[in-house]
Amino acid sequence: MSRAFFRWMKHFFRPPQEQKIDLSRRNVLFGGAAGIGTALLVRSSALGENRTFSPSLIRPPCSVPEDEFLSKCVRCSECMKVCPTNGLHPVLTEGGIAGLWTPVFKMKMGYCEYECNLCSQVCPTQAIKRISLDEKKKVRIGLAFFDKNRCLPYASAKTCIVCEEHCPTPKKAIWFQEVQVMTPDGSMVTVKQPHVDPTLCTGCGICENKCPIADQRGVYVTSVGETRNPKNQVLLDSYADSGGY
Repeated sequence: MSRAFFRWMKHFFRPPQEQKIDLSRRNVLFGGAAGIGTALLVRSSALGENRTFSPSLIRPPCSVPEDEFLSKCVRCSECMKVCPTNGLHPVLTEGGIAGLWTPVFKMKMGYCEYECNLCSQVCPTQAIKRISLDEKKKVRIGLAFFDKNRCLPYASAKTCIVCEEHCPTPKKAIWFQEVQVMTPDGSMVTVKQPHVDPTLCTGCGICENKCPIADQRGVYVTSVGETRNPKNQVLLDSYADSGGY
């Protein structure tokens, strides 16, 4: 069966000289593939139904719920222009066609400055609500997580406190646990392994931005836990309802 299939595919894309190309069949295949791809792109939105959330779409603080955000945002880029860390960038494919050119945080390039609410001041349509700086500091745009395969204290038995040093919340959202770990040569050392307190983390992304690992960071932020969407939370409703924590 597999040989016959590959033989058919070979003849389909490169038919023998004596055979005529069946353009109608090829057009149907390519047209169908293009149609499916377009449909998927069109239907993919920043927030889908139920729990289909996009972890990469970290919106500016005080943004309205996603459906309303997409209808209000006029793609003027004013919020991106005033962002002091260059953290806000236009959405390309990750938000689907409906989200094209809307603002999203790219934490490797910048982060949400704790002492800043400029984006809410310049938004002309209230897609980003205008609120005070004190109110903004209480807003969560996401939540940080540690990748134990990348984070130095977990993966390399080396103490690193860069993320905690830069954490801007009055009470640090990143805390350490001293543990004994084994090095590659078999010796035991004490390292400080970082943890995130989800009740304090605002998802600002400075920990990801400042992480010394050059490519894929040892700590990263996703949109889960964002204030604007009560359904996009860390724990599933079923787990919380069962009494699990």
